[in-house]
Amino acid sequence: MRRALPLALVVVLAGCGNLQRLAEIGRPPAMTPPSDPTSDPTYRPLTLPMPHTNPPPAEDNSLWRNGSRAFFKDQRAAQVGDLITVLVNVNDTGILSNISNAGTTGVESFGMPNFFGLEGNAPKMINGNIVPKNLINTNSASTITGTGTITRFETITLRLAGVVTQVMPNGNLVVAARQEMRVNEELRQLTVNGVVRPQDIASDNTISHDRMAEARIDYGGRGQISNYQQSRWGQQLFDAILPF
Repeated sequence: MRRALPLALVVVLAGCGNLQRLAEIGRPPAMTPPSDPTSDPTYRPLTLPMPHTNPPPAEDNSLWRNGSRAFFKDQRAAQVGDLITVLVNVNDTGILSNISNAGTTGVESFGMPNFFGLEGNAPKMINGNIVPKNLINTNSASTITGTGTITRFETITLRLAGVVTQVMPNGNLVVAARQEMRVNEELRQLTVNGVVRPQDIASDNTISHDRMAEARIDYGGRGQISNYQQSRWGQQLFDAILPF
């Protein structure tokens, strides 16, 4: 029993991610070293429906290339390993208000004033004092009122450099951008992934997030302030399993 208790404590701490927090007591969160995005265990090459490829038209004795914005060389990202700057500018506001009212009223009556002349024998058969024409009389009423309001304001402005990790058969580029910034014991992590068209890349080699397909934008981090802003794992467990 004495051996099982420390083992259970270690399992609980490891499962809840508290070992990392214990290791960072007294020092700022450790930053991850720069690495190849494709070496991440969660990285998977992206596959999308592709159109049929057409060979480029022959242009003999021409120095100009289709799609180029510079006479001698296009400086925009086009190959695996090229860098590209991703611009994220989200300013979204959503307000939803809903009010619903519902009311129902029902009245039911049932009687037997005449039934082959046997209505007079009904009280004797049931052995009680009943009036055949007023056998059943019911009424019901219900009222439902619902009110809901959702107000959402989101403002995110990011500018970070990414790398082309894949060139798809139709020429589209898969871009992965990651950035970490540590300020005053707080580590901020920025991640942007998506698919862009070479035609949408600006002449200064930038791309806006609203021109990225399958865009995934993650802005988070960890540190002392982030730890206080989230509920303890025990409270989260009770919130998930308690039915009331």
